[in-house]
Amino acid sequence: MSEWMPFILFVLVCLVLMLGFPVAFSLAGTSLIVAGVGYLAGSFDGAFLSALPNRIYGILTNQILIAVPLFVFMGIMLEKSRIAERLLHNMALLFGPLRGGLGISVIIVGMLMAASTGIIGATVVTMGLISLPAMLKNGYSPSLAAGNICATGTLGQIIPPSTALIILGDVLSSSYQQAQLSMGIFSPDTVSVADLFVGALVPGLLLVVLYMLYMAFTAWLKPSAAPSMLNRPELDRDFALQLISGLIPPLALILTVLGSILSGIATPTEAAAVGATGATLLALLSGQLDLSRLKEVMDGTLKVSSMIFMIFIGAAIFSLVFRGFGGEEQVQTLFETMPGGKLGAMLIVMLVIFLLGFILDFIEITLVVVPIVAPILLAMGFDPVWLGIMIAINLQTSFLTPPFGFALFYLRGVAPANLPTSAIYRGVAPFIAIQIGMLVLLSFMPELATWLPDKVYD
Repeated sequence: MSEWMPFILFVLVCLVLMLGFPVAFSLAGTSLIVAGVGYLAGSFDGAFLSALPNRIYGILTNQILIAVPLFVFMGIMLEKSRIAERLLHNMALLFGPLRGGLGISVIIVGMLMAASTGIIGATVVTMGLISLPAMLKNGYSPSLAAGNICATGTLGQIIPPSTALIILGDVLSSSYQQAQLSMGIFSPDTVSVADLFVGALVPGLLLVVLYMLYMAFTAWLKPSAAPSMLNRPELDRDFALQLISGLIPPLALILTVLGSILSGIATPTEAAAVGATGATLLALLSGQLDLSRLKEVMDGTLKVSSMIFMIFIGAAIFSLVFRGFGGEEQVQTLFETMPGGKLGAMLIVMLVIFLLGFILDFIEITLVVVPIVAPILLAMGFDPVWLGIMIAINLQTSFLTPPFGFALFYLRGVAPANLPTSAIYRGVAPFIAIQIGMLVLLSFMPELATWLPDKVYD
């Protein structure tokens, strides 16, 4: 019976999460109950839980994770101060006269918002409230508009600098060191969040370009689905100043944050502090920041950050109990006996992560599943940056896939009642195909993720 305990623990956690209980307490509570049953049955050593205080202390003193609340603050500030809304308005004026121009504007602004927050729900809801009415009012096909917004909202999984990549990078860093130690390498190489940021740039921007090409192709093939906007003001000095004042500041902020990380001038944590300060100054200069709005931003940041760090603690308890039952050894044995070798193991892991994306959020999967499978895959010889990008795009695809994709639920919650759910499902299908194509391309050309980090960090 004891050899089944890791599997029972994993299934119970998934079931409890599906019932709607809070993630952090589901992870911790279910793990402790199963550990108690195992202890009474003599199959679990309670000494494993004695490492929990050190785990929690390590989470709270992790310098990299300080970037999480700072980037969350930056994203919420850009949203609450209506800077994102103003940015979309100006981008729409710039590209509006082109067929599909409004759709392309939504992709660009959504990419920037996704990079700022890295939280799918926040981006999809924000873009749904801002851009969906505008696209429908301008005669866009409902399915095309819905699919565009959902797909753009999931870009936070792959476009740096995002909270999702910070958490994934921290987990992969530990997994990579663990994998090397298991191979007898006692002076292990390291992989950092900055490595993952740089590795995500080419695949992420390539996805954005493919989205825009699809929008342009659809507008060319079927003009009625993505018509041009004909009410743009006259191109004069005042209009140019309006565009510059609306476009340059937020673009400069995000490029400064990302550029400081890529150039090595600042760590992700330091860059996040610059981003949070810059977003506050932008909101202040635009006249959109007062005490009540600042309180909203701080409350939102506190709630999101508390949720993330509580999940960290719950995941630490789950990891200790899973290891105490010998779960890591069983997973490793399963992978070693799997047909197809390392390729078969990779395919199974990606399929499992894709399916779990229907019921678990990115943070839970990153903190619960990735620490179990990543050390084994990395010990098989997979590149850590490439593996991280594959996991991020795989989950991005899962969050888009009907009928369970999170992005679909978020948009359904803010979409007008006359927009049928079937239209949302039809709209995301081409974007899912684009992302699956990107996964296949990365499988055959890992250099898309690994070349730039090698060049930047030698």
